Amino acid sequence: MLKLEGLKLAPEEKEAALHRRAARLLRIPEEDVLSVQVLRRSIDAREELHLVYTVAAEVRQEKQVLRRCRDRRVSRFVPERYALPEVLSSPEVPPVVVGAGPGGLFAALVLARCGLRPILLERGRDTTARQRDVETFWRTGVLDPESNVQFGEGGAGTFSDGKLTTGIKDIRISKVMEEFVEAGADESIAYKNKPHIGTDRLREIVKNIRLKIESL
Repeated sequence: MLKLEGLKLAPEEKEAALHRRAARLLRIPEEDVLSVQVLRRSIDAREELHLVYTVAAEVRQEKQVLRRCRDRRVSRFVPERYALPEVLSSPEVPPVVVGAGPGGLFAALVLARCGLRPILLERGRDTTARQRDVETFWRTGVLDPESNVQFGEGGAGTFSDGKLTTGIKDIRISKVMEEFVEAGADESIAYKNKPHIGTDRLREIVKNIRLKIESL
């Protein structure tokens, strides 16, 4: 596959137009572009407003196309995927994860996917009960010290809008995004420059991750 950077679409254009943009950049017929996968999407508002895409394109006669193309925005694409360690036998004493915030949830999920059957401990209540407690606090001002905006399943971010930001580049980020999508997040979080899940959906996703851990 080939990696193509800097493909621009106007806000009203559909992403299907990326096939045409890819063909134009590579100087090949549009029918020779077999597939286009969005890797990243950002916004350029410096002059006219555009959505700017980085994509992975599958094309006919890839080697010849890459050899002919001299554009620096085109390169060979080798996808990197984070693979979990192989499944292990469950130990006699299971690992214990303390806290069901983002770190605890994903630590328990990885351990569970690897067959280690972790025990996940959380001070507060699950998201359904916690939502009722938080709404009671907002309505009455009565605080439940064990179940509130700070404490409970999902951690302090459960009642945020679920912005997914980090200052690092790490192959494991894509795995985190895959798990969110599997739990119900929109697939676009995998490539948006400023992805967020949304408050209402985030609470259900946190619950689904916990249910997945339990099922494993």
